[in-house]
Amino acid sequence: MNRVWKVAPAAVALVVGLTGCVSFGNDDKGKDGGPKTEAGRPVGAVATVDPNKVIAKATFDSQAAKGAKVEIGIVELRVVGKLADLTLSITPRVPGDTSPNVYELNGNTDPDVSLIDTINLKRYVVVKDSSGKQLQPDYIYVHLRNGQPNVQTYTFAAPPAGVRAVDVVFGQWPPFRNVPVTR
Repeated sequence: MNRVWKVAPAAVALVVGLTGCVSFGNDDKGKDGGPKTEAGRPVGAVATVDPNKVIAKATFDSQAAKGAKVEIGIVELRVVGKLADLTLSITPRVPGDTSPNVYELNGNTDPDVSLIDTINLKRYVVVKDSSGKQLQPDYIYVHLRNGQPNVQTYTFAAPPAGVRAVDVVFGQWPPFRNVPVTR
């Protein structure tokens, strides 16, 4: 019993040290007092996008059903700090009353979304958080509204500052070439 009381304060100190407190100086707070991102938005804020305003768009056949198509549009590829967010508009056009997922639209396979840097000959894959979860929508459990644009965001390590455009690979379909990188 005596040993437990000697270890307990160390365990509490470890837990407090690991969870910690984060404080922000006045220079990174907005009117609401919360922290801001480099883009000036509150941390955790969601940018509003119009899925109908795209910089590139293509319609492909889909294996989800006979006669199925999928329209993929690139809304933007924006670098903020060390990360790049790829925002897509995905419009499934599957016959019948269905809510397909990306997995079904892509022939029952992972869409394996990536950025190809043709200058530095590098492939960027979706980054993972500290728990190992990819920063992207779940391609099996997230179902899309059929016949309507669905916005999805994928996060990558940012390409170097000199890279002004990349190729975007999404699923089994041909890549989108020379997609501009917004900084």
